[in-house]
Amino acid sequence: MGAPLKVQSPDGTIEATIRVDGPLSYSVTVDGQPIIADARLGLMLREGTTLGADVELSSSATRSEDLLWENPLGKRRVVRNQYRELTLLLAERSAKDRTFQLVVRVFDDGVAFRYVLLSQPGLRDFVLDRELTEFRFPADATCYAGEDEKGFLSSQEWEFRRQRLAEIAPEAVKGLPVLVQTPAAWVAIAEADLLDWSGMWLGGNPPEEVSETVSEAPPTTAVTLVAKLAPRLDGEGLVKAETPRHSSWRVLMIGRQPGRLIESEIIRNLSTPSKLADVSWIKPGMMAEDHWWTGDVMMDTATIKSHLQLAIDMGWEYQVLDWGWYGEPNKPESDLTRVVSTLDMDEIRRLADSHGVRLWLWLHWADLDRNEAWKKVFPLYEKWGIAGVEVDFMDRDDQEMVQWYEKIAAAAAEHHLMVSFHGAYKTSGFDRTYPNQLTREGVLGNEYNKWSDRVTPEHKLTLPFTRYLAGPADFTPGGFLNRQPAQFKTNVQPTQVQGTRAGQLALFVCYDSPLCQICEGPDQIRDQPGADFLKIVPTVWDETRVLDGAVGEHLVMARQSGDDWYLGAMTDRQPREIPVKLDFLDGGRWNLKLWQDADDSGEHAEHLAVEEIVVSAGDTITLTLAPAGGCVGHLERE
Repeated sequence: MGAPLKVQSPDGTIEATIRVDGPLSYSVTVDGQPIIADARLGLMLREGTTLGADVELSSSATRSEDLLWENPLGKRRVVRNQYRELTLLLAERSAKDRTFQLVVRVFDDGVAFRYVLLSQPGLRDFVLDRELTEFRFPADATCYAGEDEKGFLSSQEWEFRRQRLAEIAPEAVKGLPVLVQTPAAWVAIAEADLLDWSGMWLGGNPPEEVSETVSEAPPTTAVTLVAKLAPRLDGEGLVKAETPRHSSWRVLMIGRQPGRLIESEIIRNLSTPSKLADVSWIKPGMMAEDHWWTGDVMMDTATIKSHLQLAIDMGWEYQVLDWGWYGEPNKPESDLTRVVSTLDMDEIRRLADSHGVRLWLWLHWADLDRNEAWKKVFPLYEKWGIAGVEVDFMDRDDQEMVQWYEKIAAAAAEHHLMVSFHGAYKTSGFDRTYPNQLTREGVLGNEYNKWSDRVTPEHKLTLPFTRYLAGPADFTPGGFLNRQPAQFKTNVQPTQVQGTRAGQLALFVCYDSPLCQICEGPDQIRDQPGADFLKIVPTVWDETRVLDGAVGEHLVMARQSGDDWYLGAMTDRQPREIPVKLDFLDGGRWNLKLWQDADDSGEHAEHLAVEEIVVSAGDTITLTLAPAGGCVGHLERE
């Protein structure tokens, strides 16, 4: 048999090994310790070919890359993309020497691989019926994974529940990312550059007893997760395409501490660079909600003007017109060009324009898709001066829907429209390829406070280590009717949120979303403690540092915007005193303004204390957090 092929990370600490000359498989080590044992690779095509069943190596090539690129819409303006790459040309013996490629990239913060189906006689097109990729962990481990009872047909709004790998059943359909705590490192299974392919999910395999060495050490119980792709609704398998075609990247994000995963740029680095020649018109910012959260009267001019006035007073860039502006959605007669009679769109537009606030429009995807309505309405919205569209209720990530996202983002860009996808699957670097897609949902966010108790402090502290690893998410933070979990009530108006006021403010620093839609209404925000922070906090960053954190327990982050720095800290139901060393500052003295939990925030969650102090680079401050609490800070050079 041929010798395995190996490729290491630039710093030499992560190594991927590919075994050929027989069944195709791979393994991964971190600091010499295995995190993925010998795991299967391959694709099963409808024509009867299984790629990876019995391969031989035709050729191999290696290369390395180390470059910088600029991202003005993310968590770090200057991004380093450094990796080593191994490309294998493989021949499948059992399929008359059918050839394909496996491309492997190893970074200092992870490993990624993708399949490339080559154009060749008898394979001008294909239908993929099954992906054989496995993620085989040498031993059982704690993981955090989410799923919906609807399986593939869901909005991917779930908790990432703490469980054991061995508890994931073969019939399970777990959404990505799945976070795993191995003895060697934290590993998040994700995907990147999902374009014209089907979204990947994970199921389990029965645990197997294995021994990885020839020593007398007792065998361990390996646990394998298997790839599952969302099926096409037309019955044409998982993926139907012409060759050449490549899959999305299968990604293992790796960090010795979980906070390193939050800092990672591996998903964007693996994704296709921007397809838009001009991105100067794409602007991040804060957006006011309209009547949906607050339960105001129906869509009418007075209600929208009151919410728009909040955006004006707060200095926010945007206002959304949500459900109802064009009448009942998702009906054959729904017309995206007509405004309900109770809403004077011209008056709303004049008020917004006169104060530099731009409007977004909510759309049901079926109304936008019907008879290719986007071809008609996008030019109209550009004429109206609309900034962007919030497209909702797709609830799928099969190949046809993935193609639809790209089609809509590209069409919107032609008319200088930004996009936010709601009722959406998790992102996977799409925001690099189409920067006009500023954010998307695919997250169990603040809206669930209206009817459930699921948005717990622990859930909010799990999201940065799971869902947000995949990219921006529209959580819609900013609830100002704050309650401790024991006092929290659902189905009340105005809507309450769990956790303290300072803890809610911390979401604006700890969560990524270049377009940040604030859920709360004018009566609850205006002139309230903490509202001044929402006038100054950015939505994109020049640098991101995780200073401390544990999954589901607490998190402390520092973010840079221009010359200023912002702090964000959150805790679960456990009150904490967290020392924070200000060694991220580059010298000198700084004015620090803190918005933090008051002495009685453990009982009165809306209470907030504000403090201003002078600090120096390298000083250590102590943040005192109430149960379900938090803190934010703004640092300006003295």
